[in-house]
Amino acid sequence: MRGVGVVYPSAQGPVNALTGVDLAVADGEFVALLGPTGCGKSTLLRLVSDLLRPTSGQIEVRGQPAAAARRANEFGFVFQEPALLPWRSALENVRLPLEVVDYPASDRQARCESLLEMVGLTRFRGHYPHELSGGMKQRVAIVRALAWNPSILLMDEPFSALDELTKAQLQDDLLDLWASEKKTVLFVTHNISEAVYLADRVVVMSAHPGRIARTVTIDLPRPRTADLRETLPFLALVREAREALRGEPATLTTLTTPTTPTTRAS
Repeated sequence: MRGVGVVYPSAQGPVNALTGVDLAVADGEFVALLGPTGCGKSTLLRLVSDLLRPTSGQIEVRGQPAAAARRANEFGFVFQEPALLPWRSALENVRLPLEVVDYPASDRQARCESLLEMVGLTRFRGHYPHELSGGMKQRVAIVRALAWNPSILLMDEPFSALDELTKAQLQDDLLDLWASEKKTVLFVTHNISEAVYLADRVVVMSAHPGRIARTVTIDLPRPRTADLRETLPFLALVREAREALRGEPATLTTLTTPTTPTTRAS
């Protein structure tokens, strides 16, 4: 993104949703977008996926317009709500996008079974959404977004409605999937600890109009485990991100340019 801005019309006049956004994400990097409600985090995801066009600036995906990446099915999208079809089983929900993008019919079953196995849902593959817990439904939604093997995963506060224990487990599941599937992830959240735990970089956005206030590099080792959350380096990075949200001066070294992602688990 170079100089990206979005202006919405309203009865009271133009509203600047985003202004002057410059952001580059490396291939295979996990970037979290952190900011207050209404700062334009979700708007950024819609811009990247070509669901919304910018009022100003330029967006490219691997040197091509975002529209070209959308037509090539480069994006998988996970929303806050799982949005599963109630009349389809877990397996059938995961299979749905494969039917839409004309994925080879002979490979669909194996691909879906493999993804459900990765998130521990093999024995629930025949269950319908109303028979699944909230965490299970979100696992189905995540692997559905990965089903046709998109290279970029866009996630809009996917864990915000879950309890803390389920959220922590799904965060670890997501990191496992990211390590094995080797996707580029752009993850929207308003949870500081979640952003630091998951990401290679945390992009902190200011309140309306949305702009990038600071970028915090998360130089923590991978694979990440629950014990990491109690360490001093983790807590220091959480503090730095919190200070950035408050608009306070940086107390630790930050980085505003894209870097090579931290080596992940094999």
